[in-house]
Amino acid sequence: MRDYNAGDKIGAAAALEYAAGQGHTLALWKLGRMYADGDGVEHDDLKAFEYFSKLADQHADESPDSPNAMVVSSAFVALGTYFLDGIKGTYVSANPARAVEMFSYAASYFSDSNAQYNLARLYMEGTGVSRDPRQAARWLNLAAEKGHPPSQALLGHMLINGQGVPRQRAKGLMWLTLAREAATASGKDQWIESLYEEAFANAGESDRKLALALLEQYIQSRH
Repeated sequence: MRDYNAGDKIGAAAALEYAAGQGHTLALWKLGRMYADGDGVEHDDLKAFEYFSKLADQHADESPDSPNAMVVSSAFVALGTYFLDGIKGTYVSANPARAVEMFSYAASYFSDSNAQYNLARLYMEGTGVSRDPRQAARWLNLAAEKGHPPSQALLGHMLINGQGVPRQRAKGLMWLTLAREAATASGKDQWIESLYEEAFANAGESDRKLALALLEQYIQSRH
């Protein structure tokens, strides 16, 4: 990591390869990310997949409270993403049902908000699993409570439209407001901004006031 931070990514990759060969958790994860992103090495999704697979296989029962839990969980999320579409020209075929397994494990065992969001999307679309908006809303709510902006936005949208959940316009607007603030700060996720603007424009004055009151309660409950 000293080499990596100093800009010597080739040297870093060599050292990480050695550490990964010894089963070092963070080395396996970092190499997976480097190959997935083409960061200092040639982009290679299959190599990334294999590093993430080794990490998931060796550390699936890592305690959710351990320092390594986050990287192990993110390996499961990465594998789920690869299984959704497969890796063209390799033995990794599209397998949505396997993607559901990867996301489900990280979502339930590690309480990973990215996994919970991805799993919710699959339940909304009926990809690899029977379509179930109620299950989607359940997973989105768990991730939203952890401060995951895309989950907050989708949950808000579902509540406003009564999609799979009882319609609660004010609560939906509250979640969209929280998501929009995070998205605006990061400068990403324009779709969240669009959902918020549409919801705010269509909301009545009473719903806007109630959403603001709910937002204040939510923020106070966090302190």
